[in-house]
Amino acid sequence: MECDAVRNLTNVCIQLDAPLRLAMEYIDRNSKGIILVTDSQRRLLATVTDGDIRRAILAGCSLEDHLAKVLELKKNTPHPPIVARWGTPRELLLQLMQQNAVHQIPLLDESDRVVGLVTMQDLLPQESLPIQAVVMAGGFGTRLHPLTTDTPKPMLPIGGEPLLQRIIRQLRQHGIRKITITTHYHAEKIRAHFRDGRHLGVEISYIHEETPLGTAGALSLLDSTSQTLLVMNGDILTQTDFRDMFAYHLEQEASLTVGVRKYEFQVPYGVVESEHTYVRRIVEKPDFCFFVNAGIYLLQPQALSFIPRGRRFHMTDLIAALIQARKTVVSFPILEYWLDIGQPVDYERAENDVRLGRFAA
Repeated sequence: MECDAVRNLTNVCIQLDAPLRLAMEYIDRNSKGIILVTDSQRRLLATVTDGDIRRAILAGCSLEDHLAKVLELKKNTPHPPIVARWGTPRELLLQLMQQNAVHQIPLLDESDRVVGLVTMQDLLPQESLPIQAVVMAGGFGTRLHPLTTDTPKPMLPIGGEPLLQRIIRQLRQHGIRKITITTHYHAEKIRAHFRDGRHLGVEISYIHEETPLGTAGALSLLDSTSQTLLVMNGDILTQTDFRDMFAYHLEQEASLTVGVRKYEFQVPYGVVESEHTYVRRIVEKPDFCFFVNAGIYLLQPQALSFIPRGRRFHMTDLIAALIQARKTVVSFPILEYWLDIGQPVDYERAENDVRLGRFAA
């Protein structure tokens, strides 16, 4: 084999009755964005991508449901797995991926058993993602006073390293080299620390907001670009796989993809359901579950035309404008570690999670 295909199929092949939770663990461990569903003879039954599982979660599946439920949902849009024989030349594998818009191909032997897996990253390991990142780092961080009295919130140390530096390192590890940082509060401290980014292996530019422009307004000041934009808040500690998010964004043909996080809470009282003056039902301490905005977005360049230049404008305004214009806006459920460091208790949790190894990125 001329390319670095995976031949060790640990954490790659999985049984049909496995729960989604185990499938996500396998995908996380193999770093290939896919698992192969096989029978007892290791013959391929189906492929399940990271995006398939996230769409199943949005459709109401739980992490304890079996993979069979994911495949049931996929039956509405059947796509037979693209496969190749072990020993297929690199050029033909790459051509197969490009022709079929896939990033992974299972490799079979003469008996049609799975013996390997090759990915686009295996074939083009040095390829950077065609993404430009924008990190919003201009906030005052008032809820974190006195920690932010003289320090911008994204520069607060987490495990001895500024949070923003962790974000930049994570972007670089995912193949994103061009980064713009929006600044306002203590902007000079951010610029002095990161400069042009070369010492971190990236290219950093800055947009300074003389007056705060909201969570999307600064994007109107960007230079023209043909690349997809990854926009994220500068106060987020996360292990989100941006490659998986980008693949999902392309699969959905979205103008904007918003990262969402499942938020659950229990009402500590019995909830009374009434019709006029009549009590119809009492539900004791019900649980509620929502998907909330996680502060991470992917945008196509065309979406920037919906942002008024130099005016205060929020991401929620942009999403509303795109929906009204009948553009495709989709949600990407973040199942990995995610923490919004907005209050002292969050900052303390972040420090503990890094110290105890719960967050290792």
